[in-house]
Amino acid sequence: VQLVESGGGSVQQGGSLNVSCTASGFTSPLTLENKCMGWFRETPGKVREGVAMIYTGGRPIHYADSVKGRFTISQDKAKKTVYLQMDRLKPEDTAMYYCACDSIGDGRIWSNDEKYNVWGQGTQVTVS
Repeated sequence: VQLVESGGGSVQQGGSLNVSCTASGFTSPLTLENKCMGWFRETPGKVREGVAMIYTGGRPIHYADSVKGRFTISQDKAKKTVYLQMDRLKPEDTAMYYCACDSIGDGRIWSNDEKYNVWGQGTQVTVS
């Protein structure tokens, strides 16, 4: 099972970016159906922060308070891809963004990074 992020980059304050996470390697009976897919971000010296989570079977969707109203998480099931649309970006959004999947149904809260057992390599987002 592999997650690959793309779409990061540099943008000015107030701008937008869309990062994506494509999953591969999910073979029967393991599928991407009914899984929690999360986005986290990390900056040097800070604790990894949960940004958003989507349940691939539908609701729920969660956001960190720091991004509510600015970020939108969505999915394309056919493409096995989860997106994070980031609008009205701020310098404090600068971070390495990671996609993560809970493929085993861990019961911990969505923002706990220990819930997720599959991680992507990350994509850098820089806001100046």
